[in-house]
Amino acid sequence: MNIAANHNLENKLIVITGAGGVLCSFLAKQLAHTKANIALLDLNFEAADKAAKEINQSGGKAKAYKTNVLELENIKEVRDQIAIDFGTCDILINGAGGNNPKATTDNEFHQFDLNETTRTFFDLDKSGIEFVFNLNYLGSLLPTQVFAKDMLGKQGANIINISSMNAFTPLTKIPAYSGAKAAISNFTQWLAVYFSKVGIRCNAIAPGFLVSNQNRALLFDTEGKPTDRANKILTNTPMGRFGEPEELLGALLFLIDEHYSAFVNGVVLPVDGGFSAYSGV
Repeated sequence: MNIAANHNLENKLIVITGAGGVLCSFLAKQLAHTKANIALLDLNFEAADKAAKEINQSGGKAKAYKTNVLELENIKEVRDQIAIDFGTCDILINGAGGNNPKATTDNEFHQFDLNETTRTFFDLDKSGIEFVFNLNYLGSLLPTQVFAKDMLGKQGANIINISSMNAFTPLTKIPAYSGAKAAISNFTQWLAVYFSKVGIRCNAIAPGFLVSNQNRALLFDTEGKPTDRANKILTNTPMGRFGEPEELLGALLFLIDEHYSAFVNGVVLPVDGGFSAYSGV
């Protein structure tokens, strides 16, 4: 039995941004087992709509909405349409985010006599860095501005942000993404304090290294053996393995269900096999 079925969120509305992505579409389909209504928001409407249709075909209630999380007026229009379809938001999951190759270095360490084609820190592109910070930080702040207005004073209202291992210790090669996720963790704590008197909790989950169709080729070679970078991850993960998307679900359900976490506010919960606790020695 799906563990989400143990949580009764009937008549609640869960709004998920980035819901067309691999991870958030998976979580949306799992959360549908709580009997909550699910609004899937994504710029890629086709991907979000596919997940919504799967939910509906399985007996859940869901609808997809084409949404640009960086356009305030568009988010407001989507909020108004959702209100017509389902009512107002009870739980907001800010799942929109991502990195950009223009904000990523090719090397872990700067060295002398590097090949001219190697992208170093000095070659990072301003537009790429802005894209990463805007998508991750503003892409969580703006939807919160819009949907939290309807959550004020609601029983069980809460916001879940998606942080990362990068927020605890920056990973090599991805300075913009690491900084943006650190900002998300800080924003989570800020929101938790700011909304503490009006009944909205705010927490975050920080996924460790998960295997998905999106990153499988980066973690394993054609023979199914871990790549060099994958071996570094495994060496620094005390549990000695990668996580699975299913293993985020329990943490997420714990945080969104007030019967389990009514007094939990402002935490960033690692789901990482011990990665963030391990110093490497």
